[in-house]
Formats: sequence, C-alpha cells, structure tokens
Amino acid sequence: MSVYLLVKWLHVLSSVVLVGTGFGSAFYMFFGNRSGSVAAQAVISRLVVRADWWFTTPAAIFQLLSGMWLAHAAGWPLSTPWLALSISLYLLAGACWLPVVWLQVRMARMANAAARDGVELPPEFHRYRRWWEGLGYPAFFAMLVVFYLMVAKPAWP
Repeated sequence: MSVYLLVKWLHVLSSVVLVGTGFGSAFYMFFGNRSGSVAAQAVISRLVVRADWWFTTPAAIFQLLSGMWLAHAAGWPLSTPWLALSISLYLLAGACWLPVVWLQVRMARMANAAARDGVELPPEFHRYRRWWEGLGYPAFFAMLVVFYLMVAKPAWP
C-alpha cells in the first residue's frame, strides 16, 4: 500500500471517528439532558467530555493535517472549489465545536456537583445546554456537507 493510500484510509477512518463520536455524544447528551435525572446527566456529561478528549480532538487534528497533506499530494490547490468549501465548513464546525467543549466541561462539573449534593441543576446549566445545542446543529450539518464534498469532489466551474 502506498503512503498516499494509507493516509487516505486513515483520513476516512478518522472522519468516521470524528463525526460518529460527535453524533453519538450529542445523541446521549441531548436525551440525557431531557431525562430529568441529574445522576444520568452527570454520568453522560462526564463521558461526553472524555470522548471529546480521547476521540474527537485527536481525530479533528488528524483530519486537518491529513486532509492538507492529501490535497497537496494529489496536486489539488486549496482554491479548488469543493476543497475550499470543505475547508471553510470544517473551520465553521471547529469554530462551533470549541465553545461546545468549553460548555460541556462546565456542564459536567455542574451536573456532577448537583448529583453529589442531591440538588437540582442550576439555571446556568440549562442556559449552557441551549448554547450547546445551538452550536451543535450547524457544526454537525457542516460536517455532513464536508462528508459529501470529500466523497463527491464535485467539479464546479
């Protein structure tokens, strides 16, 4: 197997890890936050933060580096329309994801403290949850479009 094919396979694999972990984490966090169980919210939010550090972050870094390397190795200028749009959407998703990570860490701390103390979640948790969801939707849809562009590589004029 050539180095190019190995990096391409790892790029595809890491994209699955990135989007799959993100979607799975969002699914559990979304429904856990509606469960009414502070204990469940504490466990889920703690695990979502862990998944982001263990899986999403390394995959996101590798995606950017391997994508740039693949484009260069294939001879595609970064100004190629599908590639430029992919990079823009990836950066948009990242711009949404960074504050989401910050929110998740704080939500996990609040949920764990509330579960430990046997109290309700503070109003700030619910405000963070709304921001978390609001930032998650555009990031997820941007990554879906990046997936399409990565596979289809449409030839635009």
